[in-house]
Amino acid sequence: MNVLVIGGGGREHALVWKLKQSDRVRRIWCAPGNAGIAELAECVPIAATDIEKLATFASEHRVDLTVVGPEAPLCAGVVDVFAARGLRIFGPTRAAAQLEGSKAFCKQLLLEAGVPTAAAQIFSDAAAARAHVRKQGAPIVVKADGLAAGKGVVVAGTVAEAEQAITDIMERRVFGAAGERVVIEECLGGEEASVMALTDGQTYRLLAPAQDHKRVFDGDRGPNTGGMGAYSPAPVVSARWEPAIHEIFQRTLAGLRARGITYRGVLYAGLMMTAEGPKVLEFNCRFGDPETQVVLPRLDSDLVEVLEACVTGTLSSCPLRWHDNAAVCVVMAAAGYPGEYRRGDVIEGLPAVSGLANVCVFHAGTKRDGTGRVVTDGGRVLGVTAWEHNLAAAVARAYRAVAQVRFAGAQYRRDIAARALSNVMVQT
Repeated sequence: MNVLVIGGGGREHALVWKLKQSDRVRRIWCAPGNAGIAELAECVPIAATDIEKLATFASEHRVDLTVVGPEAPLCAGVVDVFAARGLRIFGPTRAAAQLEGSKAFCKQLLLEAGVPTAAAQIFSDAAAARAHVRKQGAPIVVKADGLAAGKGVVVAGTVAEAEQAITDIMERRVFGAAGERVVIEECLGGEEASVMALTDGQTYRLLAPAQDHKRVFDGDRGPNTGGMGAYSPAPVVSARWEPAIHEIFQRTLAGLRARGITYRGVLYAGLMMTAEGPKVLEFNCRFGDPETQVVLPRLDSDLVEVLEACVTGTLSSCPLRWHDNAAVCVVMAAAGYPGEYRRGDVIEGLPAVSGLANVCVFHAGTKRDGTGRVVTDGGRVLGVTAWEHNLAAAVARAYRAVAQVRFAGAQYRRDIAARALSNVMVQT
C-alpha cells in the first residue's frame, strides 16, 4: 500500500521508520519531512497544516492510508476533510481533537465523566484569574486553553509567578489566541508518566508506558520544553495501577460518546502517579514526542496493521505484541532552546552512528543545505534512541551514540532515566 505521513519532526521520523518495516508498505511519502526522514521516504514540500493540498496530494497519488503526526492539523480538521473525500486517515476528527485543542473542554469532560484529575477552574478574565490565584495560593498550575506547542503550561511555585503567567498568557498573548482562556488547577504531587492508547472508538489497546523529561536542564531544572528525552518502560506505571488506567480510558471514551463524539486514533494520557493512584494532567490527540521514539522500537506488531484496524473499526481482532526490552531517547537540542536558537549549524557524526546496532537517530529539526550537508533547523534537533535488554544498558548505549554526534552549541540532558535507575521513584 501507499502511505502518507503528515509532519516533519522526530515523532514522524519514528513513525516512518516503523511503517517502513511492514511488508505491506510499498511507498511512503512524508509532508514536509526532514533530512532524516528523506532517507526512508519521499519528502513532499507541503506544510502539515495545508490541509487542502495534503488531501489533493493523497487523492492524486492514490494514498491508501494517511497517518497524522502533529496536533495542529488534527485540531484544524484534517481528518474531516480527508474522510469527506473518501480518503482513509488515522487520527481523531476535529471534534474529538478538542481533547487537546482546548484544555477547558478536556477538563469539563473529565469532571463530567468522573475521571480522576486535578481540581480546576476556567477563566476568560485575567483579573478574575489573578484573584483566584491569590485566594488559592501556590504552588498552582496555569494553562493556556488552546494549542501552545507543548509550552502553554506553567507550574508556578509562587503566587507572583502564577500572576505573571496569567499576564503573559492572557494579556501579552505570548501564545496568541491560545490564551483567550486559562485553566487554573491544583498542583498534584507525584511522578508524571505517559500512557498512549490506540482506539477505533470502541476497542482500545494500551501502548507501553513511557516517561519523558520536560525541563531543559539536568535535575528537572529550567523552563519546560517539548521534551528533552524519554524512556520505556516506566517503572512508576506498575501493574498495581493498570485497572485504574484502564478505567481512565474507558470513562474518557464513554464520555466522548455521550457527547456524540467517536474517538478514533491515538489517545495520549499525561498522568500524575499520585499516592491515591493515577490522575489525568492532560490528554493529547496524537502520538507523544519524544515518547513515540521509545515506544515504537519496543513494538513487535506490524504498525500498519494496527493503525488500519483503528480506521476500519476492527481493533478487537488485532492484539499488540511487544519486545521484552527497554528503550531510551536523548534529545540533542540547539543552544538557547527552548528560547531563541540558531539554525544552520552542520551536524557531524551521523554516518558513524547509523552503523551502530540497536541505535536509531530520529531527526527532529534538520534539513540539508545547498551543499548536501545535514544542518540544524529547529530547537530540538535529534532524538538519539537506543534499545537494550534492560534500562541501564539502553541508557549506556544511547549516551555512547550521543558522544559521536556533534554540532555547535549542542545541549542535552545527561540524566535521562536517572530517577528510574536510582530507584528514587516509588516502586510497587
